[in-house]
Amino acid sequence: MFHSLWCLGAQRKGMVIKMKDLMADFMLNEEQLAIRDLARKFSDEQVAPTAVEMDQKHAYPLEQIRALGEMGLLGSLIPEEFGGTTLGCLANAVVIEELGRNSGTLALCVDAHCSLGMVPLLAGGSEAQKKRYLEPAAQGQEILAFGLTEPQSGSDAGGTRTTAVLDGDEWVINGSKSWITNAGYADTYMVACKTDPKLRGSKGISLIIVRKGTPGFEIGKPETKLSVRGSSTCQLFFSDCRVPKENLVGELDHGFPYFMKGLDEGRIAISACSIGMAQGAVERAVRYAKDRVAFGKPITEFQGVSFQLAEMETQVAVDRTMLYNVAKMADAGIPFSKEAAMLKLYASEMCDNVCRQAIQVMGGNGISEEYEVERFYRDSKLNTIGEGTSEINKLVIVRHVLNKY
Repeated sequence: MFHSLWCLGAQRKGMVIKMKDLMADFMLNEEQLAIRDLARKFSDEQVAPTAVEMDQKHAYPLEQIRALGEMGLLGSLIPEEFGGTTLGCLANAVVIEELGRNSGTLALCVDAHCSLGMVPLLAGGSEAQKKRYLEPAAQGQEILAFGLTEPQSGSDAGGTRTTAVLDGDEWVINGSKSWITNAGYADTYMVACKTDPKLRGSKGISLIIVRKGTPGFEIGKPETKLSVRGSSTCQLFFSDCRVPKENLVGELDHGFPYFMKGLDEGRIAISACSIGMAQGAVERAVRYAKDRVAFGKPITEFQGVSFQLAEMETQVAVDRTMLYNVAKMADAGIPFSKEAAMLKLYASEMCDNVCRQAIQVMGGNGISEEYEVERFYRDSKLNTIGEGTSEINKLVIVRHVLNKY
């Protein structure tokens, strides 16, 4: 199944890689370089030609996600016994980064599927659950979604109001979720439910698996959005929705740590998405600036433009270095919650700034759909909100800082 990945690794020395980045290459091992090169090739050949149309038609990239699974590019976080490749968080990050260079939509859908969907199940699921749900997810045969946000609880993850009550051998779920990525296309939903209403805040919350098509489970119409228009984002509605007792993930009333682990790794993944998008904006701005002539010479010869390009490239390179280091912390089993929050804060704001600068370099053409950077700029806004807003990440960081000093 993973023939493409291993063949690419074996052939890498003979390949011509278009985009050289010696510092990034230096930080990756051979397996990580191979998976990055495979993801880059797929992104440039299969994603780039469809990204504009996907955005304009609000088209979900289902076939591309399936193809990524067949190539072994969705299973980096998952052990081999459950259909993955066990290549780790950094390998997952470089895949998402390469997808983001051409499509924020696809990168976000993969992030939600892998980090938010797989990681909580990997952290708390039983062997049977992991075998049943992770294997098809890692291979792209099924899509995962994570149901946490509610109409009245976004940043306040502990404010969950959706309830699950045990009735015999079944959980009866009532409530709703909002802004759920991959909703409608996902086969399996990891749903955060209040299972002990007497416990306040993050206590008394459990994680329960709900399959698409379960009676009492309805999916709302897709949201019409400014950003990542091809990602399907919907509300979820539960009305006396009954699922088997064994669909509980991990320990009863202790689901919060499972999905917080998913959110921490999700912050690494969405940072990779931000860095990839910023890289894509830089590449397009540079190509444009080299071709655009004003006052008889390419605009790259004007400091007002060339200095902007220098700043953009520097910001992306600095953030990529931080991304790789935080991902390595995760792979080494070192606590990384503070570092993930700092990375996510910086990466999302950096991406927003770099995409804005790319538009400025391109002038009036920068706001034209033809030149794509306006799409990157629109998509970048989501990155400052998803996986914790910039403000929430500042709260996470300062709590660590106050404890440290």
